[in-house]
This record gives sequence, C-alpha cells and structure tokens, in this order.
Amino acid sequence: MENRRDFLRKLSLATAGSALSVNAMSAASYRKILGSNDRVRVGCVGFSDRFRSSHVPPFKTLGKEMNFEMVAVSDIWKRRREEGKAFLEKQLGGSIKEFRNNDELYDSKSVDAVFISTADFQHALHTIEAVKAGCDTYTEKPLAETMADARAVLKAVKQSGKIVQIGSQRRSGANYHAANDFIRSGKFGPIVAVELIWNVNQPGRWRRPALVAQCKEEDLDWKRYLLNRPFEAFDPRKYLEYRLFWPYSSGIPGQWMSHQIDTVHWFSGLAHPRSVVANGGIYQWKDGRKNADTLMVVFDYGPLNDPTTGFQVSFASRFSNSAGGTREIYYSNGGELNLDTNMISPTGGLSAREAGEMGMQANLLASTKLEGPKVETSANTGGDMLTFNHIKNWMECVRSRKTPNAPIEAGYQHSIATIMSNAAYRTGLKVTFDEKNQEVLAGGKVFQY
Repeated sequence: MENRRDFLRKLSLATAGSALSVNAMSAASYRKILGSNDRVRVGCVGFSDRFRSSHVPPFKTLGKEMNFEMVAVSDIWKRRREEGKAFLEKQLGGSIKEFRNNDELYDSKSVDAVFISTADFQHALHTIEAVKAGCDTYTEKPLAETMADARAVLKAVKQSGKIVQIGSQRRSGANYHAANDFIRSGKFGPIVAVELIWNVNQPGRWRRPALVAQCKEEDLDWKRYLLNRPFEAFDPRKYLEYRLFWPYSSGIPGQWMSHQIDTVHWFSGLAHPRSVVANGGIYQWKDGRKNADTLMVVFDYGPLNDPTTGFQVSFASRFSNSAGGTREIYYSNGGELNLDTNMISPTGGLSAREAGEMGMQANLLASTKLEGPKVETSANTGGDMLTFNHIKNWMECVRSRKTPNAPIEAGYQHSIATIMSNAAYRTGLKVTFDEKNQEVLAGGKVFQY
C-alpha cells in the first residue's frame, strides 16, 4: 500500500472533499461496514450554536441521498434538549428522541454516529465515550485542551477503529489541497516563515448574557458538565460562556489558532512545534473573563534532531480591532503562498540584484493562482462550503471506512500546539515538548492546569 504522503500528492483537487487514504482493516472490521442500503442513525451530542448553524444545513442537504437520519439529541440542559428536538424535527422531519446525558444515549443503542459540539474541554472525553459505545464521530475542534485528555482520546480512537473526523474543515478545501500539493512537490522550496492572523472587533464574541440570565442549576447536570475538571460551584457563565474561562477552554488558541496551525502541520509534515513563546492579556473587554482578548504566539518548527534547520510561525489575534482580518501566508526564499488571495507569487523572493551581489542566482516563484474557491476571511472559521465538504467527507467515510480528511492524528497534533501556546501564555515561559513522554513542558516542568 502506498504511503499517505504519496497518496496525497496524487489526489485530484476535484475530489478534495472525499477520503484521502484507506485504513488497513481486519476481516472483522469489514463485516461491520454498513451496507449501501443500511440507514445510519445519527445523534447530536450537545445542541450548540455551532451544531445548529453549521452542522445541520449540510446534513439536511446530504442526509436523504446518503441514507443518514438524525434520531436523537443528548444535552444536560433541559432547555437545550427541548430546543434541539423541536429544531431538528422542524428542519429534518422525523422523530427526535431526547436524552438527558450521553450514558442514556449510548445505553439506548439507538445511534451509529454522533456529532460532538460540546464545550472545548469536553470534546476528547465525549469522543472517548462515543467510540467505546461503537459510534463514529464528527468531533469539533479543539480536540483536547490537556495532554492527558489528548493521549487518552488518541488511544481510544486508534483501538476502536471507528471513523473520527476532526472539525478542521480547511482539510476539505480545494485551495488548501492545492497549497499542500504545491509545497510538498518541492516547487515552493523550504518554508522559511508562516504568518497567521485572526482579528475581530466583537465585544459580544463568545458572550451569551441573555441566555446566562435564564440558566438555572436545577435545570441542568452541573457535576456531569465538569467531567474531569476541578469541582467548583455552579456558574452559568462558565457553562454558556466557557470559551472565556480556563480550564474550560484556552480561548483564542483552541478556537481560532487550532484551525490555522493545523495547516502548518499538514503542509510541513511536522507533528508539533519544537518550542513556543507567547504574550498577551485582557486589554479591551473587562467583563470578568480569564482568557486573553489579545494574544501573540511565536512557534519554532523543524526537525528535533537538527535545531539549525526549520522555520518560525507567528500567530496574532485581537478582539479589539478587526484590521487585517484573517490571514495565512507561507513564505519561502522564492516568494509567498497567500491563502487569503489564493495566489502564489514572487513577492519577497530573492531578486537578481540581491543574488548577483553575492554571486548567486535569483530565486523567484512564478505567479500562479491556487485552484479552488477563496476561503472567506471572517470569524466563522472559513466559510460554509468548507464545512459542507468536510461533513460530506465524514459521511462518505462512515460508509466506506476510509480515513477522513482530518483524522484523529490531525486533532492530536493541533492539540499539542494549542496546549503549548496556552502554557506559554499562562506561565510566561518558553515551552517545549517532551517527545518521549508526550508532555508539554514549561520551564522544564509538566504544564498542569
């Protein structure tokens, strides 16, 4: 069987939304594959805004044709369960059964696959529950916010053989496949730097004040919500606005940076940074949040055994001014690959004048348009078409048992970078990664929340 890198290189851009490689499967696994006429019963784990606005529309378009049916919603808040049932029955038809928690859902044996769009810190543990119950999952990012959770979910998914698609939907974008193909072909030259930017001006981003006022402890299972996080008294903000509060979310790294840093791992073939430093703070929105509203992170990437080779990645994000929008630019000695404009160009490349002074040859890339639609540079993480393609790819892989575009390894890798960034911000130290023990180290000590 050809290796994954060769297979990716050969993949047609027209099939960017389909599976990228094939799992080696046992005879027992083949016997468990759903037949083309078998209906796939799907459940919603966590009736969130993300699920409502981004997961349901593609499923509504694709479900009937692919013989997938939404049958259940599991949510620990009574209000969300009832809203989920009403919304799904209206949008998709059929009957939706409510479950108070995931134990009840999986004990019912009523689902074959689930969408997981719960709180950031819950994604890994909810994925473990699902695959151990025999379900395939579409798991939103970030996959994990601690290395203990990341290691546990990677192990569980690999042992289960279930199909898990991580919600890193750039991996289903034709222009991203074109960029990956170009860089891996060697035509771009070695990456020398990557610039990532994600700026908004949204005081209400991740805030839910009206809903917070309506959230009462007697209507939800607070202890079940906390899972493996330290116990604390009920706080509706930490339930509904969890992205503002560590250790329920790292905020900017887990929500936004995880999308962009995933492309670095994909294009470079590197699994994680060598080191990370970060700085930031709560400079604008003094609303009681604990996660930064402004953050800058600098990564060092390259082979672990050769510190003289590699490149830097800079990530900057602010909530106080949207100038600059969302940008991803890769640089080589010959020019740049700009995923905002979808152009490869000689911008910044080694000119004849500069090269001649050193007795060298000019090194300039030819201007080339990347195939595929431009990704919208907004805070919705990249446009609805990417999510549509990504969900379609997952549904196809549930049928074929092929590896999806964003497999569990992709989630594990972006989790390492996310955790390293969070550790660097919270400790103010240079953070490294212990390859042997798969631990994030800050000042030589394992980072703990």
